[in-house]
Order: sequence, then C-alpha cells, then structure tokens
Amino acid sequence: MLWLQILLNGLAVGGLYACIAVGFSVVWGVLNVVNILHGSFIILGGYLAFFANQYAGVNPFLFAPVAGLALFILGVSIQSLVINHVMARPFLITLLLTFGLNLFLDNSMLWLFSANYRKVILDPSPGVFELGSLVVPADRVYATLVGLVLIGALAALMRFTQLGRAIVAVRMDREAAALLGIPVRRTYAIAFGLGAFMAGSAGALLSAIFPISPVASADYLGKAFVICVLGGLGSIPGAVLGGFALGIIESFGAWFLGPEHALTLAFAVLVLLLAVRPSGLLGRRGFA
Repeated sequence: MLWLQILLNGLAVGGLYACIAVGFSVVWGVLNVVNILHGSFIILGGYLAFFANQYAGVNPFLFAPVAGLALFILGVSIQSLVINHVMARPFLITLLLTFGLNLFLDNSMLWLFSANYRKVILDPSPGVFELGSLVVPADRVYATLVGLVLIGALAALMRFTQLGRAIVAVRMDREAAALLGIPVRRTYAIAFGLGAFMAGSAGALLSAIFPISPVASADYLGKAFVICVLGGLGSIPGAVLGGFALGIIESFGAWFLGPEHALTLAFAVLVLLLAVRPSGLLGRRGFA
C-alpha cells in the first residue's frame, strides 16, 4: 500500500500545482511573454493571505479569490504601464523586462517581510482524511479543490464569455483581432491580470501548506514552467494534467531519490518529453 499512499500524496497537491501553472500558461500563450514575475506574484499572494489570517483571522482558502483580485489589479497595472510599451519588441526584451521587474518585486518583499519563512497555522487544524490505511492531510485536499474551482471558473470565462473569445482571438492573430475591433492592448492587460489573479490565488492556498518566503519565488516559477511544458502551452486541461503529473512525479521522486531531488526528476522528465513530444501532452492552438 506504500505506493498507493505516495500516489495519493502526489494527487493531493496536483490541483494546487495546476493553479500555479494556469496563469503562467495564459500569459505565455496570449502575450508570448515568459513572465518571470509569476513566482513573485505567487509569494505576494501568500503574504497577503498570511497577514489576513494573522490580523483578521481569515481562512486562506476563503481569502484566495481576494488575494487573486489584488494581484489582478497589480498585474493589469504593470502590463498597462510598463510591459505594453515593449510588446512589439523582440522576445528577449520582454523577458529581460519581466526579469528586472521580478528583481524589484523580490527585493521589495525581502525589505518589507525579510527572508524568514512564514506559514499560516490553521486553528482549528483541519486534520486528516483517512481511507483505510491511507492518510491525506485535509488542508491539501481543500487547497486542491479550491484550486480546481478557480481553474474551472477561468476555463468557463475563456470558453463562454466575450472577453474569453477576445483573448483567444488575440492569441491566434493579433492583427486580425485588431481589424475586428478588439482592443488588443486592453486585452493583453486583462490576460496578464488573469495570470496574476491565478498566481495570487495559488499563493494564498500555498500559504496554509508550505512556508513562504521571497527566496522561494524561483522554485514556484520553475514548477510553473515545467507544468506548462508537460501539459501543453495554452491548454487549461493541459495545465491541470501537468499539475497532477508534477505532483505524482515529485511524490515518487522524493521516495526514490530523496525530497531534495524531486524537482530534478521533474526536469529530467521534462527534457525527455521535449524530445518525444515538444507540444506537451495536450498542447494545441487555442484555449479549451
């Protein structure tokens, strides 16, 4: 039964990992921008949830959409005021710009919050769910469920709303979308804001499970990158599949190789997949 417990542990964080990656996938797929800020957005969302819990007793699972909304406003502002001015420039320019913005945000959080790790301590403790001899922490189940609900809401927005159709149109052909009257710059800003919303929400969920610190932002950025490539860029179901895949890979990797090598195994699988199927497991043109 040990292997089944390990599998369950991986599934318990899979939805949360998917929530981490979906926003990164939206920004990369629509704007063709590898958003280096994404990991810092996750950490900032975690801090918002931490302080909301510390000073107001707000449950981080309920606070997740609020943290996401705060990051949405920040993301739209950054995209509108800074990134939109270089959207027509070469890919490397936007990459370096988000890298510089990430350094500024990371160091600002280090100055404000220090590098000490912090974690939301839920009171009362949510306990565990027991399935015979199998045990899974309840907080991970709740975080995964909330993450999947938020992903479902984003998928519904992309598929059934006029805004979602505009985002897909801009992704497929920016010039044709502009000729049809779609405000491309505003659509870019909203898409970037949606990516920040998902990052902030994921950070709030993470704050109750893993300790948060500005120095951890690169780890979450790496996870988002791996998940997007595993699942397929621009595919919301692909991000979900990639998130669960990474959770399972890390879980078994920690068992076989030790927890310090779990992410190394994930990158090894990523390299193998790139050699066999560069588009990812569910990669395709457009969003689903």
